[in-house]
Amino acid sequence: MILILGGTGEARELAARVPAVSSLAGRVSSPRLPVGEVRIGGFGGVAGLASWLRDNDIHAVVDATHPFAARITANAFEACGLVGVPFLILRRPGFAAVEGWQWRDSVADAARDLPGTRVFLTTGRQDLSEFAACPQWFLARMVEPPEPPMPHRIEVLLSRGPFTVDGELELMRSHAIDLLVTKDSGGSMTSAKLDAAAQLGIPVVIVRRPPLPPAKTVATVDAAVSWLDTAGE
Repeated sequence: MILILGGTGEARELAARVPAVSSLAGRVSSPRLPVGEVRIGGFGGVAGLASWLRDNDIHAVVDATHPFAARITANAFEACGLVGVPFLILRRPGFAAVEGWQWRDSVADAARDLPGTRVFLTTGRQDLSEFAACPQWFLARMVEPPEPPMPHRIEVLLSRGPFTVDGELELMRSHAIDLLVTKDSGGSMTSAKLDAAAQLGIPVVIVRRPPLPPAKTVATVDAAVSWLDTAGE
């Protein structure tokens, strides 16, 4: 059996093409479920995942988690090494960089050096606390309601992509946005905001992806399927 980690679009596409059990973190109350068997929740760290791989006769693991889910990727890499299970990282390419983007190494770095006065923030609810002390006004978009701490001047927009350029243009104009803060998550579902910011001349602060462990990495589902064909499915 194959284990697919993550609830990304790539993870769901892969689950539709190969027999697998998909594992979701459980951070979203109503996730988009892939076809096939699904488990929700953590494994209990490296040791717990290694034990689960042994107990469930897993022959290969594909990490198709979000590009910023660094902990589970690191844990999966280590656990697979402990039990001798082939491990692959499936990561969509990052956004095509645009001249003038202001890159930061982490969300905390972005919050410490934040220009603008009316900020469109799309880094997710788990990072909202990093901006709690910032004086700017924020429009923060996320899938689930956030918990404190959070900025004092904030409007929360609960929404799930994909988004359109026209919709993002209207949103930014109607809220007089003068800065976009986001992550280099890549993909087409959330790229419209970057196109809209470019059209409006709005500066962009973008957080770099965390480094990956030294594992085999592919950028497409087709490549992941090819790898599984040779990984002893």
